[in-house]
Amino acid sequence: MTDAAALPGQPRGGALDGQASPRAYCVLAPNPSPMTLDGTNTWIVAEPGSDLAVVIDPGPLDDAHLRNVIATAERQGKRVALTLLTHGHPDHAEGAARFAELTGSPVRALDPALRLGAEGLGAGDVITTGGLELRVVPTPGHTADSLSFHLPADAAVLTGDTVLGRGTTVVAHPDGRLGDYLDSLRALRSLTVDDGVSQVLPGHGPVLNDAQGAIDFYLAHRAKRLAQVETAVEQGHRSAAEVVAHVYADVDRSLWPAAELSVRAQLDYLVEHGLV
Repeated sequence: MTDAAALPGQPRGGALDGQASPRAYCVLAPNPSPMTLDGTNTWIVAEPGSDLAVVIDPGPLDDAHLRNVIATAERQGKRVALTLLTHGHPDHAEGAARFAELTGSPVRALDPALRLGAEGLGAGDVITTGGLELRVVPTPGHTADSLSFHLPADAAVLTGDTVLGRGTTVVAHPDGRLGDYLDSLRALRSLTVDDGVSQVLPGHGPVLNDAQGAIDFYLAHRAKRLAQVETAVEQGHRSAAEVVAHVYADVDRSLWPAAELSVRAQLDYLVEHGLV
């Protein structure tokens, strides 16, 4: 068995379902799959001593899970006062409307179509519910509406699908764009350098104890894949499907459809930069 400390980002054990940091508690949704790993991490975030909580990504439309999130917060003496979305993919956001019904809390997101209430989310916004400080960090690339949330008091960042606790994420073409994604990774890396962020609380998979190491791995991985795609095109593999079969030959075929989305994003990037 590989030592977790030797893996990119130093993942903290396996699937998380419980306290991850002084202010962040994970409730794991029961939706495991090759794409969602162990399931969606629904985060309850609150200032110690406060009776108000913020929930990030209620997850799929699963009533038992949504009620479990509420019950978990209540056992901690907290009421859900606000719901935030990292992005609109169903495994993160499909349950948001029902969760709002159950809690009476507004839903804030970058995409207006996902909001329930007047306020959205954008760069520079700071959430202060119950004395908490959560800073909104736009991180487009996986999707156009992807956000991360910087939790300064815990030296942590909640990344949704931008950085996962295990493996790497998909650039979901055509909504996701590789150039944006690389810029987002660099922005997250700046948080590790300038703001002391040391851990990643991801949307799927375990907590990463070495945020900078994880992001450096992601940047290196993307550079490697991009070079492989460029080489494949030069060798005559023109369609995204042909490139996937060539570059991702060692990857489980069940993941090839997702890989094709990333390849399409990489091909667009290469064309935009005059590299193919």
